[in-house]
Amino acid sequence: MGARKQVDAPPAEFAEALTQLREARFRPEVFVEEMPAPQRIAPHAAAVSADVTVDGDDVATGRLVVLYDPDGNDAWQSTFRCVAYVRAAVEPEMVTDALLGGVGWTWLMEALADRGADFLAPSGTVTRVVSESFGGMADDEATAEIEIRASWSPVPGPDGGIDVTRHAEAWGEVLCTAAGLPPVPPGVVAMPTRRGQRGR
Repeated sequence: MGARKQVDAPPAEFAEALTQLREARFRPEVFVEEMPAPQRIAPHAAAVSADVTVDGDDVATGRLVVLYDPDGNDAWQSTFRCVAYVRAAVEPEMVTDALLGGVGWTWLMEALADRGADFLAPSGTVTRVVSESFGGMADDEATAEIEIRASWSPVPGPDGGIDVTRHAEAWGEVLCTAAGLPPVPPGVVAMPTRRGQRGR
């Protein structure tokens, strides 16, 4: 059994990234939990999902996947890749704003910069969705959402390792921004991730 465990053990670099992912700290409104990661994109992967809840209502949701290929990937320009998804409700009139897509992308770029999460090869889309009801549902109000899908490659630090914690916390910040939460005042410390707890 010992030999089998040794064979199945993840590479040390990925194991450290997984530890850093679990150490990420988020605002109290953000509920984060681990989820199954995609198995065919890279040799090693880890994933978390999140919901942002305000006054008992889920106002945003998302997921973050950390991929690792020890052989590297030309498209990534790295051995690591972060893949993020964010979806949040917005006011229907905001969807008609041609600048909303660029604003959504800026949320991500600024969040990464604010966290000192250096990266390479960013790529992604920002989608605006409007749902209108008809017939028997005609009285329902129109709803609108913004969806951000993005990926980027974390840049190793001076010690050769990456800091997944910074990248995960930046993703959490984008979730909160998309949900319309006000910025955390300077000096306020985010709470540890509350895994497996829904009570508030």
